Amino acid sequence: MKTPTKSRKRGTPAPVEAGQATRPKRSKVALPVPSPITPAVMAGVLAKHRGKPGELLGILEELQTLHPHKFLPLATLEEVAEQTGVPASQVFSVATFYTFFNLKPQGEHTLVVCRGTACHTRGSKARLQTLKRILNLKEEEGAEKVFLTTDDKRFTLKTVACFGQCALAPVVEVDGRMRSHVTEVCLKELVDGLTRGGKRK
Repeated sequence: MKTPTKSRKRGTPAPVEAGQATRPKRSKVALPVPSPITPAVMAGVLAKHRGKPGELLGILEELQTLHPHKFLPLATLEEVAEQTGVPASQVFSVATFYTFFNLKPQGEHTLVVCRGTACHTRGSKARLQTLKRILNLKEEEGAEKVFLTTDDKRFTLKTVACFGQCALAPVVEVDGRMRSHVTEVCLKELVDGLTRGGKRK
């Protein structure tokens, strides 16, 4: 004779017997964020700069500005080459030659430290180390250029060979604005202000 089993309310998990394996929970997988450079946006940018002096530079600059992370994805460069008829090698050459263009996602705020001779002799290396310490960033060993982004994607720290602002050394560019004769105290105040909610200007 079968022993009657107790009824279980719908939605109540069944009890797990000793030695019975439980099914692991599935982890949530983050889906890639779609690119904001839609075909319509691309067509508009291309039409705006078509036939103008420095056409390719203008196209790349605007496309980078339109991207929320201020960079040029590989797919965007390939699309520009296809739509303009410019060889892909030439498009990539331009994007990698000019330091203004970014091939990696940028943080919400970007700090660029000049490493030119004048800035170096006036303490730019110390300023760079200060920013890395404040932002808790670790530089890759052997890297000639610094390109680091915080885990929360709030800040990107980079270096540039020279801004050509030697009389104002040491200089640091903060969200596109040049800061001259910067001190470690000044940098800490700048980062604190941006952390508290300062917006990119």
